[in-house]
Amino acid sequence: MLKLALFFAIVAVVAALFGFTGVAAGAAAIAKILFFIFLVLCIAFLVLGVFVAKKIVD
Repeated sequence: MLKLALFFAIVAVVAALFGFTGVAAGAAAIAKILFFIFLVLCIAFLVLGVFVAKKIVD
């Protein structure tokens, strides 16, 4: 998912350089949504990993 966010961010930058502002805005919005979904999932799995590791150790 992070790869897709990075891909859309690069597409947004390239489209902005060539003057396609509509495409750039759309790609940037998609990249931002994918990045925040990735961030939420990363934090959720980190918290779950801490709790599971604590139960295994105890």
